[in-house]
Amino acid sequence: MTKNSKKRKVTEVVTGATASALRFSPTAWAKLLFLRDYGDTEVGGFGIAASNDLLFVEDIRLVKQVCSWAHVAFDDESVADYFDRQVDAARRPEQFARIWVHTHPGDCPRPSMTDEETFSRVFGRSDWAVMFILAREGQSYARMRFNVGPCAEVEIPVGVDYSRPFGASEPDAWEQEYLTNVHAAQPVRSMAAELEPAFASPFDEEPTNSWYESWFDYAAGEEDAEELML
Repeated sequence: MTKNSKKRKVTEVVTGATASALRFSPTAWAKLLFLRDYGDTEVGGFGIAASNDLLFVEDIRLVKQVCSWAHVAFDDESVADYFDRQVDAARRPEQFARIWVHTHPGDCPRPSMTDEETFSRVFGRSDWAVMFILAREGQSYARMRFNVGPCAEVEIPVGVDYSRPFGASEPDAWEQEYLTNVHAAQPVRSMAAELEPAFASPFDEEPTNSWYESWFDYAAGEEDAEELML
């Protein structure tokens, strides 16, 4: 068995509801592939779920972010604006603020230390959340965390669900969304550049972004974890 063969690829075609599987509409999946491949850095966003199926992703939305090959930093104000727009669209927090989606430029979809720390810090106070990672070569990783009752985490399968109506691809709109929101981190200049990383490390200091506090304001107190566990 080769090294890459051990990594999960999204090859499952789902024709109906599958309990405990993270599913994407064909349009949402096509958009995610487009965003992943448009640049050379990671890119992150939120999955927007159907109102009657919280593990069915209908769309991917980006917020303003600074990205490198190894991490993504969301802009606080942009995240707050995104939350406000979703509430104005009559969506519930569990539809737009529970599924964290991001890409890895390499071939490994496993979460990094930074990913794990972010998932715990940002999403650890909600009833439930999902971390989904898609690598450049198609490998994927999805993990659901329950933070209420008998707290637990479990890796879940991923598929593309063709059982519902879906829209056409919109590459021009997706490109504009990417260019508006995704900004590559600038290299850190130093006289001792050969001894320092090309980009500032997310471990150099305590996180300064407070968007996760806004996320918690929206996400806390929802009583939907029991629905997902059924």
